[in-house]
Amino acid sequence: MKSLHLIILSSAVARSGFPASAHDYAFGSLKIGIPWAGAVPPASPPGGSFLTVTNTGAAADRLVSATSSAAVQVEVHEMRMDGSISHLRGLDNGRAVLPDATVTLTPGGFHLMMIGIEEPLEEAAGVPVTLVFEKAGKIDVELQAMTLGASFDAYRH
Repeated sequence: MKSLHLIILSSAVARSGFPASAHDYAFGSLKIGIPWAGAVPPASPPGGSFLTVTNTGAAADRLVSATSSAAVQVEVHEMRMDGSISHLRGLDNGRAVLPDATVTLTPGGFHLMMIGIEEPLEEAAGVPVTLVFEKAGKIDVELQAMTLGASFDAYRH
């Protein structure tokens, strides 16, 4: 029975246009890895989304924005601590991705903030997001919704 479920799931993923692993994407010199979002209940506050961007090219690029059908707005955000006070702010110019470098969007740091989430993001659900880069353009990825309180390391396998 487990094999049948795997075949059905693989078939659905193939039809969706997302890679079978749904964890890594290649887009020119950019590699997108480990895309996930915190699962959020109905009528919840904004939710964070996380991933890695590796630039294998010779020129810098910049993640300037993102969109999702699951949220009214998606912003490139930064969270930083000032003593015991956390500060969240949208980054009007996005986040640079230097050549031969990896930028990690994680809880407690740089991340994508999903504002006005339309429906609950249930654990294990796929969440479509379009990332917009200054030079490379747009790439569609699917975030994996993870349990509230999940960490980046818990998602890595």
